Amino acid sequence: MKYLESTYYIDFEEESVQNLIAEFKNDALSDKEKSIGIYTKVRDHWKYDPYSISFSKDNYKSSCIAQKQTGNCVEKSIILIACLRGLGIPARLHLGKVKNHIAVERLTEKFGSNELTPHGMVSVYLDNKWLKMSPAFNKTLCKKLKVEPLDFDGENNSFLQQYNSEGTRFMEYTDDYGYFEDIPFDFMLQKLKEHYPDIFDTNENITEFKL
Repeated sequence: MKYLESTYYIDFEEESVQNLIAEFKNDALSDKEKSIGIYTKVRDHWKYDPYSISFSKDNYKSSCIAQKQTGNCVEKSIILIACLRGLGIPARLHLGKVKNHIAVERLTEKFGSNELTPHGMVSVYLDNKWLKMSPAFNKTLCKKLKVEPLDFDGENNSFLQQYNSEGTRFMEYTDDYGYFEDIPFDFMLQKLKEHYPDIFDTNENITEFKL
């Protein structure tokens, strides 16, 4: 299956990724248990950081992301896909656009909008069906924002935190770009340029942007 393959970006054979999944390479664990375990590990091991954007292809390789301590939604989705495929579980990238409604002041100031695009999620194939899951928001951040962290049970979709614990709308999906077998770097760059033109300058060689 193509959703099990290693690619330039999803380079799960590399040592940094293999170290992440070593504890789950256990025949006593089902694919469901492995998926739940690695999802939770990716969700909480990398602190969510939407303010660092890379324009370098190398920085979207799972082996590179594995060595970081923070990541945005796309980066965390990439490393989760690599880990799942490394465990023999089919996984693919799902991209869209979301609108945040909580703690948006800095987002609006830096991006000129409270919409984030492309927003990354993961689609995993378990028990003959595709399930959506979003590892973006780590548990400590969710606690700070008074939002329940997204748990994945291996049976149901887990990708949307609509409201916080006080009933205030947290986030909503405003566009769906579909599923991708590999990481569509050029497409993602196009979306960034379309929606956030102010963060790009005349320097065509820029590789990293920190807000």
